Amino acid sequence: MKTSSNILFSLILAFSITQCVSAQSADALITIGTDKVSISEFESVYKKNNAKQTATNEQSLREYLELYINFRLKVKEAEALGLDTAAAFKKELSGYRRQLAQPYLTDKEVSDKLITEAYDRSQKEIRASHILINCAENASPKDTTAAYKKVLALRKRIMNGEDFAKLASTVSEDLSAKENKGDLGFFTTFTMVYPFETAAYTTAINQVSMPVRTRYGYHLIKITDSRAAQGEIKVAHILLKTTTDMKSADSLKAKEKIDEIYRRLQAGEAFETLAGQFSEDKGSARNGGVIDRYFGTGKMIPSFEVQAFNLTENGQYSAPFATQFGWHIVKRIDRKPLPKYEEMLPQLKRSIQQDSRSELNKQSFITRLKKKYNFVAYPKALTEFTKTLDSGIYTGKWEASKAKGLVKPLFTFAGITKTQADFAAYVDVNQMQAGNISFKAAAQKLYEQFANERLIRYADSTLENDFTDFKALLKEYRDGILLFELTDKTVWDKAVQDSTGLANFFAQNITKYQWQQRLDATIYTCASKEIAAQVRKEIKKNGADLDKILANVNKSNPLNLTIKKAKFERGDNKTIDAIEWKKGITKDIEEGSSTLFVDVKAVLPVQAKELSEIRGMVIAEYQNSLEKEWITNLRNKYPVTINEELFKTLIKQ
Repeated sequence: MKTSSNILFSLILAFSITQCVSAQSADALITIGTDKVSISEFESVYKKNNAKQTATNEQSLREYLELYINFRLKVKEAEALGLDTAAAFKKELSGYRRQLAQPYLTDKEVSDKLITEAYDRSQKEIRASHILINCAENASPKDTTAAYKKVLALRKRIMNGEDFAKLASTVSEDLSAKENKGDLGFFTTFTMVYPFETAAYTTAINQVSMPVRTRYGYHLIKITDSRAAQGEIKVAHILLKTTTDMKSADSLKAKEKIDEIYRRLQAGEAFETLAGQFSEDKGSARNGGVIDRYFGTGKMIPSFEVQAFNLTENGQYSAPFATQFGWHIVKRIDRKPLPKYEEMLPQLKRSIQQDSRSELNKQSFITRLKKKYNFVAYPKALTEFTKTLDSGIYTGKWEASKAKGLVKPLFTFAGITKTQADFAAYVDVNQMQAGNISFKAAAQKLYEQFANERLIRYADSTLENDFTDFKALLKEYRDGILLFELTDKTVWDKAVQDSTGLANFFAQNITKYQWQQRLDATIYTCASKEIAAQVRKEIKKNGADLDKILANVNKSNPLNLTIKKAKFERGDNKTIDAIEWKKGITKDIEEGSSTLFVDVKAVLPVQAKELSEIRGMVIAEYQNSLEKEWITNLRNKYPVTINEELFKTLIKQ
């Protein structure tokens, strides 16, 4: 089916090279149309993607050469069709450029310190309570001072002996405090906003912090406990879903069903079997209930985490418990300590970029840029401009015309001058969101935003000249987008949309798509021999009405009977493989504590498959066929020549 852009880019990056490589040798190993690829260019690409290979044999080298030629042919065709000039292409490349530029627009030294700090903190989990006094980020000095004095007075009361929890439940402006008395439970790095996290990790147990300012207001934080990080755990679970608006009878039925599953677990039935039969988390049920990733503190809902981490041994399972998603039974599969620094590094970098602590990095980077570009400010010009502001700045009604005639330099850098008029145009578009700060403070805030944005924008615009590796990386993504767009149009989308072509391809290859001998059968899995006998009576009474049979038999217990009806090939089902393939109902088959029998409706002969039955498979093979045809056409359009003498020099035993 259609290949994702991520997969495609991984292929493209395998062929990526830096711009400077092709200049290293004038000897053309490959000629594609009028384009020439030097031997040094190809050798660089090959070594980059086969670094662990000590010997270079002719077969692997030849295979890689053909893949590389195909890649270059497709990119050349995309350029010939003008895909690199399309607005959509330019927009997508611009988006990737912004992402790729981020590491180059930061202060690496500060970044490294933040990463180290985050890793060190992640080794410990903190339990804390807090009291919040609301204070908006843009609050006036008067309101800010009032909030600070209020929270300081509360701290004094606590220091004089008042109970923190009781005070939190009565005065904290965090609405949840009335129920949790300010208790936030255990958390780790990146769970809380950065100033709060820093205060929590630097305050001793049973101590109360000084007031901590965050975007929510002022906090008092009391550390009540700490522990080594729990690490990560992998579990399996059985889930029966419930909802808050579910009828009480349905909710009760879910509880009865999870209790019955738990009873069967205690009686010795396999967790994996019961999860596969009854869990309503379909993704994990297919894998015996196993959730396919490890998780640590803060990654799952707290009640689920507590139950999981309370399990002390692999293979141990919990009693049924409820969360907002329904009823669970959780089984421990494995537990391990936190990953090592090198393993955590990519995630730490991503988390820091998305966290408020990234502002520290930004400010440090701005300071460096000002020094690098010889930034000079003219504060008198800003003071003069501030006099043009009025209350309209807080309602989006201030206009640049109010600064008409102001053209003095506001700041200069790298030979660029930004004037009062430039700033007026910026302010016109970027006005304040609230009117609770002075005109002077508003002007200063907007000025800093304006100057910082212009500095970063300029640094961004020079990245290709300043960093050859960035320039090369951007070209890799450019070629990746072009190749994806053209392959989508020529192969993937065509295979899906071209119903006539797909039908013709299917007809031409019909002998490949054959069902082997199959059994049209229904498997009845019963909780006991007595239930199996009851089911047989129901079959005689109700015939093929499986829903009615299921409802009647499961009236007393929802786990009495499960039914699976399908057309089975050999190898699809162990029960089907074990019985005699003939029409009729088999004898009872004992499997653990369950009793099974099979109702064989028909033995189906070898026959051709219908396109509707295997459409996905046929589309994939049709795509491969279109790909081969496309490559043949491209090689005819852009003749390919390989310098065999040069190629032989690459072979090293």
